[in-house]
Amino acid sequence: MSVESIETGRRTTSIHGRRAIADDPQFEDGLADWLASNYGTDSLQDVYARFAVGEGKLDALMRRAIWKTAARSCGSGLQVGSQAGFRNIETFEIGANVFIGTGAYIQGRHDGTCIIGDHVWIGPHAYFDARNLILGDYVGWGPGAKVLGSQHTGMPVSEPVITTDLEIKPVRIGAGADIGTNATILPGVSIGEGAIIGAGAVVTTDIPAYAIAAGVPARVLRHRKDAK
Repeated sequence: MSVESIETGRRTTSIHGRRAIADDPQFEDGLADWLASNYGTDSLQDVYARFAVGEGKLDALMRRAIWKTAARSCGSGLQVGSQAGFRNIETFEIGANVFIGTGAYIQGRHDGTCIIGDHVWIGPHAYFDARNLILGDYVGWGPGAKVLGSQHTGMPVSEPVITTDLEIKPVRIGAGADIGTNATILPGVSIGEGAIIGAGAVVTTDIPAYAIAAGVPARVLRHRKDAK
């Protein structure tokens, strides 16, 4: 094989972000209503476990139906990968055309808020401490990326850290932002609209709109709107 024949990269059209919003089949709404009338939140967890791992069409349908049933609100076009999990899903508000990848886990809180906008793509094995979390529309969330919404105060120092009070801080991810693979967003951080966070970054402070940030801790490298 000659050097000239080695492919160095190519560009292709985005699929998820361009997918038009369409209504779910009417029977799915009926299924969600039936589940709601026959199962409580705890019972739905048990039903969900029967379909959580499978890759077939029925498994995918039931995962979607259960998320739609249990969430506070949910738009059409939801896709939920196998082994994706949740806690306190009754606090979730999920937009339309949301994709949740294999093994992703969203941990809400009974008195918390988790809002996921339209056209959000969440990669496999992502983790959300979604106690006070908002993801704007068209957010891309890389595989393995994490958001932490709480931390122990560590005070008084005479106590084990895990016995000290838990401090919950809001995390806000602006519309159109992209969070890189294995990045970590710490409590209280806001990521501006259209910002890009590099793979493996640890974000400890706010990142302005349309900035590109990377590193540990993350720092702004440049701004997208400055590009020629």
